[in-house]
Amino acid sequence: MIYLNGQFMPLEEARIPVLDRGFIFGDGVYELIPVYSRRPFRLQEHLRRLQHSLDGIRLDNPHPMDEWARLIEELIARNPEEDQYLYLHITRGVAKRDHAFPKGVPPTVFMMSSPLTTPSPALVASGIAAVTAVDNRWLRCDIKGISLLPNVLLRQLAVDAGAAETVLLRDGFLSEGAASNIFVVHNGCLLAPPKGHLMLPGITYDVVLELAAANGIETRIGPVPEQQVRTAEELWLTSSTREVLAITTLDGKPVGDGRPGPLFARMHQLYQTYKAAVMRAPH
Repeated sequence: MIYLNGQFMPLEEARIPVLDRGFIFGDGVYELIPVYSRRPFRLQEHLRRLQHSLDGIRLDNPHPMDEWARLIEELIARNPEEDQYLYLHITRGVAKRDHAFPKGVPPTVFMMSSPLTTPSPALVASGIAAVTAVDNRWLRCDIKGISLLPNVLLRQLAVDAGAAETVLLRDGFLSEGAASNIFVVHNGCLLAPPKGHLMLPGITYDVVLELAAANGIETRIGPVPEQQVRTAEELWLTSSTREVLAITTLDGKPVGDGRPGPLFARMHQLYQTYKAAVMRAPH
């Protein structure tokens, strides 16, 4: 079951006009929310990021926060899986093809649920392979826009190489992954690129930094040079669906000793403990 413009319906019944600006221009934003045991994870943080994206493209939010929460809870209830991930998609609506914003056009609001499969214990234990590429995307990566062709092309570089992610470098510094945030462990210190217009402000990125601060893990937030990426003791990726994973091979070369490192093992356990506590907390 999905939600489209005020109605819940089976996915196969959903229709979007071809003149929707999301189809014609990629003029819209999206958000993705993991759901564990039918409870959305860090819902308010995700909705605040959605608001940031809407503000970034000058599109009014179609719903107040409490209405979003109600609709999300209903969508979760209408789908069978205990663990889901929700995709929210908002465009500027249907209008004649003209670059200028149309006036008086209601936005298109679409939500769907998919089964959420978290990384297997075997994948956590082995880590993943990644490749690097020049970050050639636009300069507003903080907006979670639906125009994802650059990310698609960059992620395909990893697929072509038999890897799981592409680590992006811009002007000699780490930005993020094609569909993730990236952390570096260098000389025992956890390094994170700063939030800004060149990276998406990840919700899991925030959780990792909060857990590091609360548990005495030395952390530095600031520009991360490419050399520190390539000589890292550990590399991690974080995202809402892949949580926290170690990158153990980069461009065909081992990261550290080619196995998930001790700081990753500690952070992974901290994250799982935090997630379980959040899910147990009263609504």
